[in-house]
Amino acid sequence: MKVARLYDYLDVRIEEAERPRIAADEALVRTAACGVCSGDVVPWYIRRKAPLVFGHEPVGEIVEVGAEVEGFRPGDRVFVHHHAPCFDCDLCRRGEYVQCPTWKQSQIDPGGMAEYFRVPATNLADTLRLPDGVAYEDGALVEPLACVVKSFARAGEVRERSLLVIGLGVMGQLHVVLARHFGVRRLLVADLEESRCEHARRLGADVVINAAREDLVEAVARHTDGQGVEVVIVGPATVPAIEQGLACAGRGATVVQFMGTPPEQTLHLSTFDYYFRELRLIPSYSCGPDDTRRALELVEQGVVRAEQVVTHRFPLAEANKAYEVAATDKRSIKTLVTFG
Repeated sequence: MKVARLYDYLDVRIEEAERPRIAADEALVRTAACGVCSGDVVPWYIRRKAPLVFGHEPVGEIVEVGAEVEGFRPGDRVFVHHHAPCFDCDLCRRGEYVQCPTWKQSQIDPGGMAEYFRVPATNLADTLRLPDGVAYEDGALVEPLACVVKSFARAGEVRERSLLVIGLGVMGQLHVVLARHFGVRRLLVADLEESRCEHARRLGADVVINAAREDLVEAVARHTDGQGVEVVIVGPATVPAIEQGLACAGRGATVVQFMGTPPEQTLHLSTFDYYFRELRLIPSYSCGPDDTRRALELVEQGVVRAEQVVTHRFPLAEANKAYEVAATDKRSIKTLVTFG
């Protein structure tokens, strides 16, 4: 079978690999589509994992199941989460699924950018059948959407609140869609790229700020009568973006750090200001099985659709081009690799 193996940032090669063999408690999936994740195109992050068959947002059709597998059969159209927890440890009982050691160790084999992949028994616990009305391209949004679902859960109540989304790649745009669905009172968005700003405007943002043309903190103050916003989602994986998010936050506000920064970076925080404004700075890392199920519900309901965010599609043979577009073309929102 063919796979797309990533050796370094912008170095993706199409190679031949042996089709995985499954054990009695596993399943084999023929891939139909897989998205290029925002994290996959962050140089420092992906270099820690390379070389690998990248891609962890796959959907496809089960073509084989082991004799001990229950609940799935060949022909099932599925979304498969690349990580799944044990459901039994103290962390899982607290709902902290992404901190579970099993979650961190589990993975599909060899990855989503392959014609076929093996689903270990652990991962079958977070493998979901796609409803008949959900197309593969829509299903390929389940994993990234689940990360956004978790982000909103970490942010707390957003209905009738003002909310700012910083960074309008695909994750920012999905925040825009869900913010409208969850009843945000006033939705502000910001990015350095005009085409992404316009995309968010079409999805329903109330205030669109091109941060390449005007100071973000000043613009937010102007649009909120100097009060700041009640919830901030910080998308970019940089300390300056987090600092801007904190500066845009109003008193008693919640700031969600959506992406991780390089390990050597440190946030210098005025604890006096942080304390007396009673700000909440909350990380939101990846997603768990409760989030994937909620995400699939939103996709099935038509709240989130591929047509809202998918801007580029490539066949597996051009996965290197798909990666390049996702990494370097600022006009792109979501890039999918599709399998014929």
